[in-house]
Formats: sequence, structure tokens, C-alpha cells
Amino acid sequence: MNDKVKDHDIRAKLGLRPIINVSGTMTALGASIIVPEAINAMAAIAPQFVEIDALHRKASPVIARLTGGEAGFVTASCASGIALAIAGAMTRDDLLAIERLPDDTRGLKTEVPIQIGHIVNYGAPVDQSIRLAGGTVVPVGTISSSYGYQLENAINERTAAALYVVSHHTVQYGMIPLKEFAAICRAKNVPVIVDAASEYDLKGFLAQGADIVIYSGHKFLGGPTTGIVAGRKDLVRAAYLQNRGVGRGMKVGKESIAGVMAALEAWEKRDHAGIRKRERQALDLWLSTLQAIPGVVAEIVPDPTNNPLDRLKLSVHPDSGFSAASLAAALATGDPPVIVRDHETERGHFYLDPCNLHPGEAEIVAGRLSGTLRSSNAARFAEAGKERNFKALLTWPD
Repeated sequence: MNDKVKDHDIRAKLGLRPIINVSGTMTALGASIIVPEAINAMAAIAPQFVEIDALHRKASPVIARLTGGEAGFVTASCASGIALAIAGAMTRDDLLAIERLPDDTRGLKTEVPIQIGHIVNYGAPVDQSIRLAGGTVVPVGTISSSYGYQLENAINERTAAALYVVSHHTVQYGMIPLKEFAAICRAKNVPVIVDAASEYDLKGFLAQGADIVIYSGHKFLGGPTTGIVAGRKDLVRAAYLQNRGVGRGMKVGKESIAGVMAALEAWEKRDHAGIRKRERQALDLWLSTLQAIPGVVAEIVPDPTNNPLDRLKLSVHPDSGFSAASLAAALATGDPPVIVRDHETERGHFYLDPCNLHPGEAEIVAGRLSGTLRSSNAARFAEAGKERNFKALLTWPD
């Protein structure tokens, strides 16, 4: 972080910890660093009055160009986008049906097949977005395998749409690939909605047969906290119309729409290769730092959903004095706090993601890793884990 940014760091004024994020584009940490183009656009439109529907119409061709869809709009989050897309598939452009959701679904198709290996929790259960729309979840397959014939038999005259989730949280084996999933649904005239919140590829999912894809506007894109709904024009329109119903509480303001438009346009000009080079330098630094420390094994691994980026996987052995969970907790409570990607600590490892580093932070992380692992205070963090996080949540706001 440069001196100018430090001088204007609002966290100290608010009494917040100045954390270093090596977890990735996590909503709970603020997702990502907003790009200057988005900040400027948000500031420029903030004092002005606009017709929101007209602004959404201006955003639609920008979204379409970047995603390969026919149309698009901006909503509050990807979770919102899923709910709106499901609701739109159920009601289409029936305004009365839109007003009656989610509890009154008479005359509507409501069933939504989803592979059991895709029913994950990203901070909330993904199937809750289906239920918020008034839809009925239809699980397909088992936790470790799904087959085409199971999806075919899950589709009937009550099927409104099918949901496909692309995420590092999903089961990464035994699931029906998107192309096959979409082909089965298309043969039965069932729209396919893809949750691609944390994905880098803005065009591949529609190209594989999806009808609607939902992207995060604030993760890899570096825009404000938002979701982007893109795809088939009639389905996008139906999802947008839900702003007259269940989507009213999911609306976004002019600043968010303008910020996403600017972030998308900046994405076209971004030096993606240069960013990967800087990320690799951080990974190499951490790898060389950890190789000299007994009790841990570090390796650079690719992203599980084929995003074009790598992370450092740190496996923690008991002879280090730490477990993976206690080491993650020790890093998170140190000075400065370093927050790692800890969703798999029960398996004895966690990850370090370099995508959200400010200049100079990679070196700080290396020092924290080395200093913590060489310390003798592991016992302080022996009870670290998810239960501690829940206890903190349940005492909010103190």
C-alpha cells in the first residue's frame, strides 16, 4: 500500500483492523480492490439524478459486449441474481405473478433441478436463492456423482429452470459437465441458469449452452458490490421485472450501475498478463520462505475451476506445533492480521491467494509466515476453527 493510501486509510478512523487479504475475492473481506475507473464513475454520478431504468438500458449493451449475451443488468449480488433469474423463469413477464411471489405460485412452473454436489454454502445456502423466489429445489444425483439420466428424469411439466453452480465450494468430480447439462435441458426447453460468481471467464458459460449467467461485479472485475445478470434477452427482461416484486429489496443505485459499467470497460483494457506476473512473484516469495521451515509443505497449485491464476497451498504437519486451523488463526490475530483462504483447514491445509495484494504486502505476509511458524505460542490457538467464528457471530454486535 502506498503512502498516499495509508494517509487516507479510513479503517483507523473507524476502529477497524488493517488486515492483509490473502484469502482471495471473499465477500466477508470486502471482495476486492475497486479499480480507479469504477471509483471515478461512482463519484461522478453520485451527485446527479438519473432515470434508473434508462441507466440500466445503457448498462445492458456493455454487459452484453463483455459476456456475449443478448442483454444484462446489475443487481445487488450474485445471490440476488440467482433469485431474480429463477423468479423470472417462473413468471416471465406476468406482472401479477411477479407481485404474488414468493408464496403464491399458482399456475406457475416452480421446480428447479440442481445437482446435489452443487448445493453449497457461500455464506448462505445456494438453494435458499431458489426458495426466496418461490421455487422448489429438486436435488439431482448424489454428493459424489450425477448422471444425465438423473437430470432428464428430474425435468417435467413443472420445471421452471435448472441451476448450475461453478465454484471452488462444489464437488469437483462426478458432476454433469455444463455442456451436457445444458444440452439435456435445452432438449426439454428448460432454461439453464449458471452461478459463476467467482469466475474470470465472462463468455465461456453462455458459449457452452447456458441461458443466463450471473457474475460478481466486485470480485475479479473490481467493481462495487453487485451481481451481473447476463444472457438471453427475454429471460434477462423477466429477471429485471422482478424489481417490481421480490427484487425490490435487491435493488442497486446509480453508483453501483455506473461503477460496474466502468469496471467492465476497464476489464477490456486490463494488463492480465502483468497481473499474473506480479501474483507469481508473490507466490515464489512465499514458496521460498516456507521451504526452509520444517513441519510445513508449500506448493503452488492452479485454481480448481480453471480460472487463469494460481495459489499457494500450505499443508501443516503436527510437528510444526500448529494445526492448519490454529496457524490460520495465529496469522489472523497477529500484527498485521493476515487472513488466509481457510475453508479446507480440516483437511490439514489452507491457501494463500495473491490477487488482492497492495504493493509491499507480499513481503509482510512472508515475514508473518516465518515469524509465526518459528514462534512457540501455538497452544494459544488450539481451539481455533469454525465454532470460534460462529461464537463471534452470535455475539454481534457485542
